[in-house]
Amino acid sequence: MSRSAHPAGPRHADVLTEGHYTAPPADLNALDPKVWAHTVSRNEDGVVSVGGIDVATLAEEFGTPAYFMDEADFRARARSWRTAFGHDADVFYAGKAFLSRAVVRWLYEEGLNLDVCSGGELTTALSTGMPADRIAFHGNNKSTEEITKAVESGVGRIVLDSFQEIVRVAHIAQSLGKRQRVQIRVTVGVEAHTHEFIATAHEDQKFGIGLADGQAAEAVRRALALDGLEVVGIHSHIGSQIFDMAGFEVAARRVVALLAAVRDEHGVELPEIDLGGGLGIAYTSEDDPRDPHEIAKALNEIVTRECEAAKLRTPRISVEPGRAIVGPTAFTLYEVGTIKPLDGLRTYVSVDGGMSDNIRTALYDAEYSVSLVSRASDAEPMLVRVVGKHCESGDIVVRDAFLPADLAPGDLIAVPATGAYCRSMASNYNHALRPPVVAVNDGEARVIVRRETEEDLLRLDVG
Repeated sequence: MSRSAHPAGPRHADVLTEGHYTAPPADLNALDPKVWAHTVSRNEDGVVSVGGIDVATLAEEFGTPAYFMDEADFRARARSWRTAFGHDADVFYAGKAFLSRAVVRWLYEEGLNLDVCSGGELTTALSTGMPADRIAFHGNNKSTEEITKAVESGVGRIVLDSFQEIVRVAHIAQSLGKRQRVQIRVTVGVEAHTHEFIATAHEDQKFGIGLADGQAAEAVRRALALDGLEVVGIHSHIGSQIFDMAGFEVAARRVVALLAAVRDEHGVELPEIDLGGGLGIAYTSEDDPRDPHEIAKALNEIVTRECEAAKLRTPRISVEPGRAIVGPTAFTLYEVGTIKPLDGLRTYVSVDGGMSDNIRTALYDAEYSVSLVSRASDAEPMLVRVVGKHCESGDIVVRDAFLPADLAPGDLIAVPATGAYCRSMASNYNHALRPPVVAVNDGEARVIVRRETEEDLLRLDVG
């Protein structure tokens, strides 16, 4: 790898970025354990490794860009959620974050259930042997074909998202001679402190049935009256990348109030309450995620307290962590292609991937960290913007970060905490080939989702 000197952008102690001053880290070679997977470390030569294999070896065998997932870390996080909530609650992994057949097997072996929101996710789960009764099916517009497959398969619950869906699921279940377990998804009017496009519990959005205007109570009323449905609970999800538990407290209070209203009107105490997911992870050192045991304790105390006040039996609690499990377990490895300094502004570092493998920065203004991982460096820091190779000025991977001033083409850099949503939302923009997902564990690496090929692109193009 060439490491010849080149003109660099700003390197002074405090750099103005997006209207505020940002200080470079004290040590550019340090790897913050909040941000990186558990087995990631830098060896005596300064090369970063995961699962006992260094990134140079991984890049040589699997190429770049690529997602490398720490299997031991994934399993440990899954176990931590399972242990935190115990056997009197259910933990559903939110498959939308990232799903593959290997991941489904890990979930099954670690005792977690699975939440899917499309026919494709359901097929993936069933093809791996996940018991259907451990699967929940979400979605705001499930097709007739998807509902039929879910009911025929015997999924443990379908989360109803509209009045039309109540009738649709009931009709399909009756036609198949079955009684489908369902939950009603309600919007509880809680504004989670998150990006507009990932806040899901305020009234003005597409998910769920409104609570404040009485629509949720009417939905329960209608669902209880239909023979094809067994209403087992209420579902609430207030958003994503949330660190403050206050929103969950308000949501739980309002959902429990609905349970009490259902008891008073129908004489039925629904046995389940699902408080969704959305707990945040550390994308940068400034983020401060909560431990699963702390989350479990807080949610259990909130629900128990509210149910005691309403003189209700405490329902079985469910949660749906996705990002909180898979997000920190993976990083994306890139090779630096070009370095373009803009005097007095920043240096643009172009890599061999971009918005086709991580759309979140462009879509959500998401913030990420980045590190030089193929070697150590004692060069002074320079402010960089890591960008991709696509034909969009918004093709940004990391908006503002610091890398060593001696960074050069051919160096390997890595963006941590890309396990959630990056591969799931990857695209073929500019006919890019979606990267592989490689699981690394105890000195062994194996592809669990292979890299796309040009033959894959042409196979779909029927001319």
